[in-house]
Amino acid sequence: MDYDTPLFFHVMQYAADADRDVIDLVSGGPDWEPPTALREGLRDFADAEPAAFQYPPSDGLRALREEIAARRDVDANRVIVTNGAGEANYLAMAGALERDAGNEIILTDPVYPYYPGKAQMLGADVSLVPVAEDGGLDVAAMREAASAETAAVLVNSPNNPTGAVYDADTMAAVADLAAEHDAVLISDEVYDHYDFSGRFESALSVDGDHAVVTNSFSKSMAVTGLRVGYGIFPPELAEAARTRHMLVNVASARPSQAAVLRALRETGPEYYEASRDLLRERIDAFTDALDAAGADYVVPEGAFYVFARFEGFPGTLENVERLVDEAGVACMPGDTFGSYDEWVRFALVSPRAEEAAERLAAYDGF
Repeated sequence: MDYDTPLFFHVMQYAADADRDVIDLVSGGPDWEPPTALREGLRDFADAEPAAFQYPPSDGLRALREEIAARRDVDANRVIVTNGAGEANYLAMAGALERDAGNEIILTDPVYPYYPGKAQMLGADVSLVPVAEDGGLDVAAMREAASAETAAVLVNSPNNPTGAVYDADTMAAVADLAAEHDAVLISDEVYDHYDFSGRFESALSVDGDHAVVTNSFSKSMAVTGLRVGYGIFPPELAEAARTRHMLVNVASARPSQAAVLRALRETGPEYYEASRDLLRERIDAFTDALDAAGADYVVPEGAFYVFARFEGFPGTLENVERLVDEAGVACMPGDTFGSYDEWVRFALVSPRAEEAAERLAAYDGF
């Protein structure tokens, strides 16, 4: 895994430069409509008084933090609004390392590559622990890997890239593991609205004292470009995270926060259920096509990715480029996500996802 050269941009550029029509299943930017109230909130903000265009409070609009806190049943002082979940994860890792309780961060393998990239940028030692065969968390293997040097254990559920969902027992076990080693549990729950299993459990429900929960509205409201995320920090880490956020970013954008706040208040559960229904249909069609192509895959329980492998067709960058050139489908090579270089990842956030599945089923290069 090479964190200095993110392959996402390379593959997207390769697909854009191709001499044929290519269906992009590379990055996780939803293609469906954001909530109506969010669009209305942005329009209304354009007519606000000049003062509304100045710096907001560094840790986020008070009303937005209170809305998040009420929904997550925590004190608002624990909530920091960030530039997406990515910054929240960075703040959580930095806080875990600053405690002088070790320099190791334990991650799963496969893993969203920006986690180890951030950890290494912060000077941490990264330990990748393979997941179970079904993509679920192997807590026993994590327990074996943990030591006195473990500063944090970072998990992501629903998971990118496997689609695994961690239930209450799993989250309780990994929280216990972190507590045993005086480590911070960092739980990235950015895909929580896309749980198809009904088993998702937030780390807040099992460990509110030693866990940092990160999230974002990028995926749930289909607004990755607005960059509104948040972290919920235990009291002993909140102030340091607030200071680091202020020094690095000053503040997050006020119009984005105001629009998200309005959408939170006015958007009903039917919006999120419609997104889940759309994704269920895409996943079913896509995995049917993978069956026809003779592929193995992890059945997604959540999120909107399919992690798959084709016999005799390793998930290398070279083969990903072949799929672009010969099948007209762009995906991510498996070694982007750790040691799973036999695999590839497809992001089903394109209205042409079913067409991409048909192209893969018809492709004779596997």
